[in-house]
Amino acid sequence: MAKILIVYDSRTGNTEKMAGAVADGTRDVEGAVTTVTSVDKAKLDDLLAADAIVFGSPTYYGNMSGKMKELVDQTYNIHGELEGKVGGAFTSSGGTACGAETALLAMLQAMLVHGMIVQGRHDDKHYGVAAIEAPDDNETGLCRELGKRVATLAVALKG
Repeated sequence: MAKILIVYDSRTGNTEKMAGAVADGTRDVEGAVTTVTSVDKAKLDDLLAADAIVFGSPTYYGNMSGKMKELVDQTYNIHGELEGKVGGAFTSSGGTACGAETALLAMLQAMLVHGMIVQGRHDDKHYGVAAIEAPDDNETGLCRELGKRVATLAVALKG
C-alpha cells in the first residue's frame, strides 16, 4: 500500500475542507491508504513514513502560513530522506491576486529541494489547487483530482 499523508493548516476551516476533498480523491485509488492531519499534530516521522505528502495552507502575504513554514523548516533534520516521495500542494486565499500561486510554489519548492517528485498539470491549475475563501464545487472537484493524481503516482512508483 502507498501511504498518502495530507498535512494542512486552517484557521477558518476553508483549507481543512480542501484537505478533506484531496483525501476523498486519494481514496478512489486502489492501493492507497490516506492519513489527514493538521500541521499542529504533524511530526517528521509522519513525513518519513509517507510515500506521498500533500501540503495545504492558507495564503498569507503570498506565502504558506507560519505554522506550515515552521514544519517545512524542521525538515532540515531529515534532509535527503524525503527523496523520491510524491508531493503536491493546495491553498486557500482571501481573493484573486492575493499570492496563491506563490504560496503553492513555496510549498512545492521545499519539496523539490528535498528531491521529491511533483507532478504538474498542463491544462490548468499547474502548481496545485487554489480556492478563494471556501472551496466551491469546482475547486472541491479539483482537490479530489489532485488527491487522485498524487495517489495514482505514488501507487505506481511503489509498485
